Amino acid sequence: MSKKSVKGEYIETDTGNKVSRRSQIIGTTNIILGGKTVIQAEVIIRGDLLRTYPTSTAGEKQGNPVAVAIGRYCFFSRGCELRPPGKLYKGQFSHYPLKITDHVFIGPGSIVEAALIGSHVNIGANCVVGKFAIIKDYVRILDGTVVPPNMVIPSFSIVAGRPGRVVGEIAEGEVDGMDLREVYRAVGNH
Repeated sequence: MSKKSVKGEYIETDTGNKVSRRSQIIGTTNIILGGKTVIQAEVIIRGDLLRTYPTSTAGEKQGNPVAVAIGRYCFFSRGCELRPPGKLYKGQFSHYPLKITDHVFIGPGSIVEAALIGSHVNIGANCVVGKFAIIKDYVRILDGTVVPPNMVIPSFSIVAGRPGRVVGEIAEGEVDGMDLREVYRAVGNH
């Protein structure tokens, strides 16, 4: 028998994800949530933007395609949007998977079209992360930053500006605050 809670802001999944009833998650079968992730109101996750395969592979069995893969203890703030990056390849437009690993915080109003976001990454408010950007582990992207397409951000970097560039590095003592377990526990527990 499942524990029936009062109908609140968040729906809690079997793996502990807390998903706002006011978020827009499109193409849910193509999105993997690792667990203990918070998706706030007005967040848009575009799982419908899938990779298109050439017609020659029609006879092969296609596995369930993944458009967006999200790790554990991620936090997506109000109004942010996650969408897989896309480009023209051999004359055909196709989307490629967006992979987000563990302990990733994305601030309100930010748009992310990266190829990969490493662990313990903090993306501020109103940022734009360009197509196919790769963000390594322990990176802080300051509010309002525009990360150019295809940029690779090394681990322990602080990025700011329009276009974004590395403006500093995260000191060893600063990585402690990048664990999102406490933030997760605080959501929905009124």
